[in-house]
Amino acid sequence: MKKSLIALAVLAASGTSFAQSSVTVWGIVDAAVSRGNGDVNSVTRLVGSGISSSQLGFRGTEDLGGGMKANFWLEAGLQNDNGAGGGTTTNNQASGAGTASTALGSQGLTFNRRSTVSLSGGFGEIRLGRDYTPHFWNWTVYDPFGTNGVGTNRAMLSSVALGGTTGGTTGTSVRASNSVTYLFNHGANATYASGNQGLHAAVQMYYGENLSNSATNKDGDGSGIRVGYNAGPLSVAVGTGQTKFAAGNLKMTNFGGAYDMGVARLIGQITRDQLGTVKGDGMLVGVTAPMGAGLVRASYSTYENKATTAETKQMAVGYVHNLSKRTRAYVTYASVDNSNGANAALGGATGVANKGSTGFDIGMTHAF
Repeated sequence: MKKSLIALAVLAASGTSFAQSSVTVWGIVDAAVSRGNGDVNSVTRLVGSGISSSQLGFRGTEDLGGGMKANFWLEAGLQNDNGAGGGTTTNNQASGAGTASTALGSQGLTFNRRSTVSLSGGFGEIRLGRDYTPHFWNWTVYDPFGTNGVGTNRAMLSSVALGGTTGGTTGTSVRASNSVTYLFNHGANATYASGNQGLHAAVQMYYGENLSNSATNKDGDGSGIRVGYNAGPLSVAVGTGQTKFAAGNLKMTNFGGAYDMGVARLIGQITRDQLGTVKGDGMLVGVTAPMGAGLVRASYSTYENKATTAETKQMAVGYVHNLSKRTRAYVTYASVDNSNGANAALGGATGVANKGSTGFDIGMTHAF
């Protein structure tokens, strides 16, 4: 009984602190039946994050006075199809000190998606911790399907594959650990994607934290920048970043733009990436259009490995239906066409060089 009373007292005290600090708890739970068809094999799965990334988060802001605020953001990835948390890495590398524990579920719940503390004011925002890399945002902002599900931009998917260890938990194509970021003309504690009207920018440095006498002492070190401009229905941005590796640096540059005509939003982007001496080019054109209580989405994207001339072309179409302000149902269909030795496949299937692949997602997402 005493323990219960103590616990209640702690909770009460915490509630008062939360109210003063403006803390928000939020989450997204997304699940879909996904099918991938390839020439080697096909697979049907239940997957999380078919349209939105499943997550649990805590964020808060404290008013320090004089126009300054202290902010924090803790965001954990969830695999709600099996209950596992998302993996992370502490050093932006596939090996070495702080290597991620990538066995499914072995890492427990980690704040792998974002874990930052920051100070903001009239000068902008200075943010410390694990965060998205600036050059990632053009992939998701200027794609009708974002970066989730079978419809995701082929340039983004193939770029991660080209980088090898640059995707997922072991690299910096999406996020970086040990980062220091400066943001200009963004809302306090916001994402890079939500730049205000006019010019906005994000500049970031991150560290692999290797010992100075190591042969790979610079591995995992890097930097990135994104500069954008919003003017009413028009939005454009360019992003670039580089991560150092003894085996060859990873470089990524992309440009995206969108124009909202009301009846439809036109979207486009181009991508160039390079790992060592190997380069790749990608592009996307897409559109979203409101229809009744939902949104129609469509895109066409390509990616070519310049070293091998292997090329993949992808078409995707989908529809999202709003069941409420917080709940949506969706369906997405995509197909890829491979040439010159490319063997990309959709939905977890395995493809054959120069053969096509198809896939679909049918699911729902709920935000709280």
